[in-house]
Amino acid sequence: MSDWITVKEAAARWGLQERSVTGICRSGKIVGAHKEGGIWFIPENAEKPADRRVRSGAYLQKKEKIRKPLPVGISDYRIASTQYYYVDKTMLIKDFIDDRPMVSLFTRPRRFGKTLNMDMLRTFFEKTDEDTSVYFKDKAIWKQGEVYRSYQGKYPVIFVTFKDVKYKNWDDTLEKLAEIIGSEFARHSELQTSDACNEVDKGSFRRIMERKASETELSGAFLLLTRMLHAHHKIPPIIIIDEYDTPIQQGHTRDFYDQIISFMRNLFSGGFKDNKDLSFGFLTGILRVARESIFSGLNNLAINSILDDKYSSYFGFTKEEVRVMTEYYHAEDKYNDLLAWYDGYRFGDTEIFNPWSVINYFRNNCKPGAYWQSTGSNEIIGEVLAEAGPEIYENLQLLLQGQSFLTNIETGVVYPEIRKNPSTVYGFLLVAGYLRQQSVDPSFINGYMCELSLPNREIALVYKKEVLDHLVNFIPSSTAISIQEAIYTGNTEKLQATIRQLLLQTVSFYDTAGENFYHGLILGLCAIMDSRFEIRSNRESGEGRYDIQLKPRIASLPGILIELKAAKTGDGTDLKAFAQAALDQIEEKQYAIELQANGVSSILKYGVAFRGKEVEICAALGK
Repeated sequence: MSDWITVKEAAARWGLQERSVTGICRSGKIVGAHKEGGIWFIPENAEKPADRRVRSGAYLQKKEKIRKPLPVGISDYRIASTQYYYVDKTMLIKDFIDDRPMVSLFTRPRRFGKTLNMDMLRTFFEKTDEDTSVYFKDKAIWKQGEVYRSYQGKYPVIFVTFKDVKYKNWDDTLEKLAEIIGSEFARHSELQTSDACNEVDKGSFRRIMERKASETELSGAFLLLTRMLHAHHKIPPIIIIDEYDTPIQQGHTRDFYDQIISFMRNLFSGGFKDNKDLSFGFLTGILRVARESIFSGLNNLAINSILDDKYSSYFGFTKEEVRVMTEYYHAEDKYNDLLAWYDGYRFGDTEIFNPWSVINYFRNNCKPGAYWQSTGSNEIIGEVLAEAGPEIYENLQLLLQGQSFLTNIETGVVYPEIRKNPSTVYGFLLVAGYLRQQSVDPSFINGYMCELSLPNREIALVYKKEVLDHLVNFIPSSTAISIQEAIYTGNTEKLQATIRQLLLQTVSFYDTAGENFYHGLILGLCAIMDSRFEIRSNRESGEGRYDIQLKPRIASLPGILIELKAAKTGDGTDLKAFAQAALDQIEEKQYAIELQANGVSSILKYGVAFRGKEVEICAALGK
């Protein structure tokens, strides 16, 4: 074919990457380009354009195609797949049909496409008057053959989303749940007059639809609705529940946990447990609520978390999907930018980009930024930080410095145990999207052993902001600045007065304030300093383990060592002498050796003693 050249030859001739030329061919910009045996052939006389359009001497110039807009915040599959640029995730349907678990739970971070995927499943499976096959005929699932197409439009579907159930008390929460469930009943209003349904069920149906049902009757809504749909349509329905855990988290943070757990247990048990009137069930959420008896006895539940390989590519964008997107929007040169800012997540065995941030990046003319912002999960982070000891603060600081650490992870969150076991913050941060698992050992006795780090630049910014926000909850910014200045300059009087004032504002919120609290407080203050110091805690140096060390990153700054002591209220301890003993310990145990070995010539040493809201500080400048 002497009048034609291959993609490889065109790429070499034009100085482009092969995938860029392939993208141009695929988009139809090279008139006459065609495929033979899976290989693109291009007119030999086609020229590389200066304005990204290819002209051929044999054909007239074609106008650039109008690019589809990006689906920012669009969770309706019909709209997203027809009016916007849509990343095809329909092979999730094939994988599900091949596997066919009775009930599937997908846990992923917020804004990773859970709601859109659930609406895709509803659109595919739901039996309606509309021919919804038109939304799939150009998608990957339709090419898989009649076996899979036969499931399309076959089932009645119950679909509810609890993503907006965020209320401060149980009464308002129950009212919102009644509204959501009642609206779904109204969507199936044909059951009110169905000859296949008995009058008792119809009476309960009307009360739930009209929001007149009791709490007990409402908690049995899914059991009732599946029974009636099965009777009417002669095929068991599918239940899809999006963001099932949102009201549970609200219940925990707003003190109506027992009520919401009891209600959800009954609601889910009726709908999913040994329900002969159910074909399949799907649930999504950020967290897997563990050991709460919500899914008590539900032995047909298949859990798909971010640590599992199955379905790993369907929530978020894969590398290839982002590459194709850069070609579509003529932004091939921005791919490395996208890698640094929004890649780095690992779901099972798949590298994943944050889809929300990638879409907003393109929408904002390829300007990088922290588009992924928190919407509520930060309350749990704040709760855990309030109970955290020095080891947790140190690990959080390591992450901010670009390092990683190894820890045990349980993907299930036990809400009542969060305050008892602050180390659960790592699992929470991982499943909520703040961390990446660099390596995973699933053979660990209790959960997984994971090496954790921050996934990308965006999360480094968001994560730092989240941590700082929660520290600022009890450390006013003006107070933090004053304490930092006093530490830098060795102004003991100012430091003591400012910390004392902070304690007056803070300690009263806690039933007890042991050494861990004071250690966390000071370490937290150090953590919100700028990046001129590397902060370490509880490390071996000399003949013992120092409490806090600030190693300067700039040669002109001093190193800082802080040793803490906490006296019990009412024990008569001379607090000044206690602070001096802490300072003497720095000298006696030779804690400065590590700093000295790293060439730090000037070292500020602080002995700090606490008792309740009292504080005494002794300081010395040494080498």
